[in-house]
Amino acid sequence: MSISLLLEMATSNDPDRTAVVSGDVRLTTQQLSDLADGGAGLIARSEASHVAYVGLGGAMLPLLIFASARAGVAFTPINYRLSADGITALIARLPDPLVVVDSRYLDELGGPDGLAGITKQVLVSDDFLAQARDAEPAAEFADPDSVGIVLFTSGTTSQPKAVELTHNNLTSYVTGTVEFASAEPTDAALICVPPYHIAGVSAALSNLYAGRKMVYLPVFDPEEWVALVDSEHVTSATVVPTMLDRIVTVLQQGGHQLPSLRNLAYGGSKVPLPLVRAALELLPHVGFVNAYGLTETSSTIAVLTPDDHRDAHAASDPAVVKRLASVGQPVPSIEVQVRDENGAVLGPGETGELFVRGEQVSGRYTGIGSVLDENGWFPTRDIAMLDHDGYLFIGGRSDDTIIRGGENIAPAELEDVLIEHSHVRDVAVVGVEDPQWGQAIVAVIVPAAGIDPDPEELREHVRKSLRGSRTPDRVVFRDELPTNATGKVLRRDIVEELRAAPAEQ
Repeated sequence: MSISLLLEMATSNDPDRTAVVSGDVRLTTQQLSDLADGGAGLIARSEASHVAYVGLGGAMLPLLIFASARAGVAFTPINYRLSADGITALIARLPDPLVVVDSRYLDELGGPDGLAGITKQVLVSDDFLAQARDAEPAAEFADPDSVGIVLFTSGTTSQPKAVELTHNNLTSYVTGTVEFASAEPTDAALICVPPYHIAGVSAALSNLYAGRKMVYLPVFDPEEWVALVDSEHVTSATVVPTMLDRIVTVLQQGGHQLPSLRNLAYGGSKVPLPLVRAALELLPHVGFVNAYGLTETSSTIAVLTPDDHRDAHAASDPAVVKRLASVGQPVPSIEVQVRDENGAVLGPGETGELFVRGEQVSGRYTGIGSVLDENGWFPTRDIAMLDHDGYLFIGGRSDDTIIRGGENIAPAELEDVLIEHSHVRDVAVVGVEDPQWGQAIVAVIVPAAGIDPDPEELREHVRKSLRGSRTPDRVVFRDELPTNATGKVLRRDIVEELRAAPAEQ
């Protein structure tokens, strides 16, 4: 099934429904479809083999997704937060691209001349939109097995990988998790995740398919987010942990009730449990969803539902309470396994690496090929555990495991304990080189407001819950943790800073 069919179905079902709201731009499904046809004509006449986009997103994201699909070429939104050199390096890896760029970023890239060595085909976003209105339309249904979207991994390493997602991967995710035209006529989704992240792409596809108005907030601001929820009568939204933290702060200070909001999904990285509990108590009428997925899986593969949240929050049974720290249960279309280092499948309660399988799973990279095993399983490189009721717990990346004195230690173990201390607002635990132990455990703490924590008290707090070998060797304090746009802590940045800094407490 081609991505194009999702828009065709939405248009046929209700052509006059408002599909996109982005600033002053408001598009019905029919208008979006017409613009996508015109955009496809522009792309086809350019004879480009790929479309790249550098910009904030908003209405441009769904437009370029569907225009590229109808032109039969792949589409890649680029991380606009990278340096000019970083952006051009990624564009240079795409075959014969047409580059569509917001004007503010074109200037930062040195104008068309700055991209001249990579492509001769550059269009400012406003010009693409204007020309698409009058262009001779083109439309085709791409081969479902052809690549529809290419996304670069987050770039916390020197060489981001290019993940290839086919039309079939993406539409399998949408049709497997969303019921067509299931939204109420007044439903609206507020989208503020970056366009270059899988959550941004999947939000455009799934909300359109469900029949939900998409309200874009390209530059996140918590006060504006709250205002948009009220003014556009937003019923659902998706945020990353740093956004949720700032929204909760605004709600606590302003007394907002957000009466229209029914569902709030969070994901992208781990959310501290005290923050989840605070949000649940501030918004008792809202159904919270923890969504876990990867770029290589076309978005969500496991969900902690609103009922799961409320049950865990209200429970006295420790096993049920613990579920609030999980990512829920796998979606019906996904199979999961937890394996040990030798590939043996582990049982409930045992920790190993998570493997997943399903139609929405790509596991394919440009220049590398597929990394699926012979039976179609994808190695996520996430440390995981399934409990006896099938709830999935993620313990961080396997690359982040600390090896201290020959013992493997997952940072999440310590972080889960430390974040519950009243003096801790945020925390990351990393391993740094140590001549005696191989690696030493360093807890990097963001203190609660107005608090000057005692490092030894925090060590003792960990020691009471975990074995002595898991007590941090050092505790250091920072005003904030370095994160990317989706809230993932940049652990490599922390380790490099600690290497360069003199030894602290």
